[in-house]
Amino acid sequence: MKTDLTDTTASKINKALVQGRRASGTPAVGMVLTLVIVTDEENAYDALRAASDAAHEHPSRTLVVIRRVSRSPRERTRSRLDAEVRIGADAGTGETVVLRLYGEVVDHAQSVVLPLLLPDAPVVVWWPVNAPLDPANDPLGALAQRRVTDTYACEEPVRELVARAESYTPGDTDLSWTRITPWRSMLAAALDQVDCRVQSVEVEGEAFNPSCELLAMWLADRLDVPVERSASGGPGLTAVRMETDCGPVVLDRADGSLATLSIQGQPARAVALKRRETAELMAEELRRLDPDDTYASALRYGVNRLNAPPKGAGGRSPGAGAPLETAAEAPARDTAREEEQVRKAATT
Repeated sequence: MKTDLTDTTASKINKALVQGRRASGTPAVGMVLTLVIVTDEENAYDALRAASDAAHEHPSRTLVVIRRVSRSPRERTRSRLDAEVRIGADAGTGETVVLRLYGEVVDHAQSVVLPLLLPDAPVVVWWPVNAPLDPANDPLGALAQRRVTDTYACEEPVRELVARAESYTPGDTDLSWTRITPWRSMLAAALDQVDCRVQSVEVEGEAFNPSCELLAMWLADRLDVPVERSASGGPGLTAVRMETDCGPVVLDRADGSLATLSIQGQPARAVALKRRETAELMAEELRRLDPDDTYASALRYGVNRLNAPPKGAGGRSPGAGAPLETAAEAPARDTAREEEQVRKAATT
């Protein structure tokens, strides 16, 4: 069921939602969260399709906020809100409201979104493109427990990572970080199989790919060894090579789908490591809404510190020190070390 509302208000939209649920025979609200998507008209369709696919795992009320550009000074002074309410088969397993804002209301989107949030349910805000430099201090971001951005969609991803480190607030996350979850899990599992000291690491992937930078920062932060970032033709991440005192450990993915794991003294193994769609990434992010301390620690390590030798002597591996954390593990670090990392990130 789809209802179009022109020059409407939040109260009328709420009324349309109630009427739509009754008409579809599902008066009970079964959504587990509110997902707010802030995007433009060009990218709204792809973002909404990804959210609809993710809603099969996480039924949610999806609010799509589209700020329309006013062409004339007169239009910029006139506020108008148009809405498209979708329930039932048109909205997957939840509810969808597409909000198009015109005029002065564009600068006050939070006043439109706030009355439409599900009561007593977490709020996630996602910027597929054009994310603010400080998501937590954005008027819409301030409503959320989780704020999802994507530095891959930025023109200068490396500079964006530096800005994200400076403005990081617990609850911030990045789909570029989510993309490397299988890589982190595979590398942690590989090092669990050997009792060796990691001496150096090389991360190979597309130039200016934030996922490659984040993986390199995670490895440098956790292993405290030199990490070299090298460029390749892609797609995305192509290889990670770790030199240990027992021989090389290599995870190589040349085609974007099937990787080969090679460990000294063991036969090479083929592992599935395909590039994932946005819907899969969003579904993963919505599984855990608590702060990701591992992401924060890797982000604060700093892009500028890559390819530089560590201050400490020697590296460490699961056989000789702290283990790598898998995707499901994100323990809090020592407070003093966290503060030191923040100071270092601020001065790089």
